[in-house]
Amino acid sequence: MLYIGVDLGTSAMKLLLMDGEGEIKNIVSMDYPLEFPQPGWSQQNPEDWKLALFEGIPRLLCGFNANEVEGIGVGGQMHGLVVLDENDEVIRPAILWNDGRTAKQVDYLNETVGRDKLSKYTANIAFAGFTAPKLLWMRENEPELFRRIAKIMLPKDYINYVLTGVHCTDYSDASGMLLLDVEHRCWSKEMLDICGVTGAQMPRLFESYEAVGTLKSGIAKKLGLPENVKVCAGAGDNAAAAVGTGTVGKGACNISVGTSGTVFISSESFGVDASNSLHAFAHADGNYHLMGCMLSAASCNKWLMDEILRTDDYAGAQAEIAEDKLGKNRVFFLPYLMGERSPINDTNARGTFTGLSMDSTRADMLQAVLEGVAFAIRDSIEVARSLGLDIKRSKICGGGAKSPLWRKIFANVLNISLDIPESEQGPGMGGAMLAMVACGAYPTVADACRALVRAAQTVEPEPELAALYEKRYEQYRLLYPALRSVFAKLNG
Repeated sequence: MLYIGVDLGTSAMKLLLMDGEGEIKNIVSMDYPLEFPQPGWSQQNPEDWKLALFEGIPRLLCGFNANEVEGIGVGGQMHGLVVLDENDEVIRPAILWNDGRTAKQVDYLNETVGRDKLSKYTANIAFAGFTAPKLLWMRENEPELFRRIAKIMLPKDYINYVLTGVHCTDYSDASGMLLLDVEHRCWSKEMLDICGVTGAQMPRLFESYEAVGTLKSGIAKKLGLPENVKVCAGAGDNAAAAVGTGTVGKGACNISVGTSGTVFISSESFGVDASNSLHAFAHADGNYHLMGCMLSAASCNKWLMDEILRTDDYAGAQAEIAEDKLGKNRVFFLPYLMGERSPINDTNARGTFTGLSMDSTRADMLQAVLEGVAFAIRDSIEVARSLGLDIKRSKICGGGAKSPLWRKIFANVLNISLDIPESEQGPGMGGAMLAMVACGAYPTVADACRALVRAAQTVEPEPELAALYEKRYEQYRLLYPALRSVFAKLNG
């Protein structure tokens, strides 16, 4: 049998065809535009997603027997607001996760409603990217459109609606709306009231691996697929990617070193840290997860190489870092080039080099950048450890993880084993695996992960180097608290 995984990204839809043994048979990517109608705004027309789906799936199936397709699973960009009217027509362009128009509404939620109440209602506090502040913005700025809302959903849920006609979402994606009571896995009446919407306007909740329906007759014909193809609820992109790397079960961890950086820590029980430093979300396997998100990870290295050193020889620059300098660098870097989310949640924070002297070299500065990102990832892991999660190993993926040097730094800064997945296909692979579970190919998500996800290699920490980095991390931790008030004054 064959399974389709859909990764509904911000700039493109990536479609993946996978067989029951986990072999990737084909991949197709379909681009679509972004709209920036005002500075800081980011939106997209859901019709473009639909067109990408209708064109992309027939391309994906070219040369394959479409009758062998058994299920479809979508992993998608989180937090975006998609609103439909009573005729299921899209009311306005989707307001995306990276849209910054809701600063006023975020302040209202965090300061007037209060962080403690938000945490009690949803296990999280408000961020500009979340969905609830977008609803408040729409109510205030587009009242006529707001009154027309019949259904509220997330980007990947719109794809599932197009396929099945079912208004649905899953718990992992819904966790990022600031409308879900994550602990009790239901819509928060208090948050719905605050946003001026009702339960009837919300989609039906499913586990990510549950089938929400089968293809509508007309859609099946359009895509060249059988009508009995099952569509599962799918997951938010981070949870879907975690499934694709096998990050399920107690204490399982995945570190993604992309443009931004994430730490995804799976848990079998619900938990929230006292300061809401990490997002507390439901996981696609039916359990929970904590997630730390740093806004600048591999982009810190790109910034230094492209803008400061003005070279594209990334490997050559890293070759200048001597092995005997690891753990002994006197230069530190705070990787807050765009402010920071987890765990400090400080939009005023900025990148800094500290400890420069007349004998500092460009290799020292590059090493400091690589180490600074690893130290910042450890900050989030330490929050998870404070909740009793015992993290001894992790997957590592993303563009930054392709650097052997950076992987070595991460392994020793964190003092854990790092597994590099054999196949790194992100949310698309996770979506296909969730579809397998929905179709009965595997009884649980964990079973699918055990059968299909393999490590290509493992990087182990070195005791002496890990001890050196332990001392450096303790020094690194002194920097942000000392500079926090300075950042606020400089950006005041």
